[in-house]
Amino acid sequence: MITRRMLIEAATAGAAGTAIGMGMGAATARAEDKPASAKYSGPFEMPRNMTLLSIANADGTETLGVKTGQSVIDVRRASQLLNLPAALTLDQLLQEGSASQLVKLEQAAQASPQAKAAIIPEASIAYGRLFINPGKIICIGLNYKRHAAEVHMAEPRQPILFNKYNNALAPANCTITLPPKEVSYKFDYETELLIVMGKRARNVSEADASNYIAGYCTSNDFSARDLQLETPSVQWMIGKTLDNFAPIGPYFVTSDLVGDPHKLKLQTFVNGEVRQDWSTDDFIFNCYQVVSFISKLWALEPGDIILTGTPQGVILGMPKDKQVWLKAGDQIESRIEKLGSLKFKLA
Repeated sequence: MITRRMLIEAATAGAAGTAIGMGMGAATARAEDKPASAKYSGPFEMPRNMTLLSIANADGTETLGVKTGQSVIDVRRASQLLNLPAALTLDQLLQEGSASQLVKLEQAAQASPQAKAAIIPEASIAYGRLFINPGKIICIGLNYKRHAAEVHMAEPRQPILFNKYNNALAPANCTITLPPKEVSYKFDYETELLIVMGKRARNVSEADASNYIAGYCTSNDFSARDLQLETPSVQWMIGKTLDNFAPIGPYFVTSDLVGDPHKLKLQTFVNGEVRQDWSTDDFIFNCYQVVSFISKLWALEPGDIILTGTPQGVILGMPKDKQVWLKAGDQIESRIEKLGSLKFKLA
């Protein structure tokens, strides 16, 4: 007769055998093989005095790194070695407000010989996506005075809003695979300053908006102009949100390190040739006006991102006989002062 005790003993033996088969023995995996994990319950804090990036790992994950000169603190590895919890992605860091944990981990990693293996040369890493699952990706159209003039459009009276989706998010040094020619062929660059929200903002004033911004990034609102403007009706969204049409990075820089976001030099290079070379002082609606405007329509949440528009120099703004659209093999570089150089290529 099979008794209840016999069933329990068999189940226990089976579980132990499974653990042994996985190389774990009867015990769990070693603590140093896993990041320290505990649900964050401390005060909500935005990151300050930090330059962060994302590391594309060999196991397919993308996890946080802290830039320190020419080196990077691998946050996941440091968490494993020091048994200290920390957010493993920028999305998580911003959404849970756990900046104090990351500061503690950074300080411990730099001071402890035990964490030496977690500090690696930046040149040795592959960049991952800075943002994987932001709540919102909001874009501002036609937001530079000289850009509006070059495309022969009136300056808008209020910010023009459209959106991208998470499928468009891509890392620095990525390759954008262009769609077939019958889908689209008029590809254009748009280097843009990216606002990263750090606190929930609802009905905030322009004067107070800077207190809700965690930091900034270099981004490119890559565009298919024929889909955007030449379909039976104007379709800004479909011309802007094909796969990988929003490369961002390689760095997130906290707002205190950036200072005034309205005096930043911005450039685009195509195959080494300068195409855009201007400044964010040409905004029609500056960063604080944009945040205030959107917050009166809906709440902006920590980790939401806002692409703020591009200056003059895009292919769309050139005379028709000089419009040579981007193609497979082209290499694009977007630079914004204090935020680093975002490079990607087309295939």
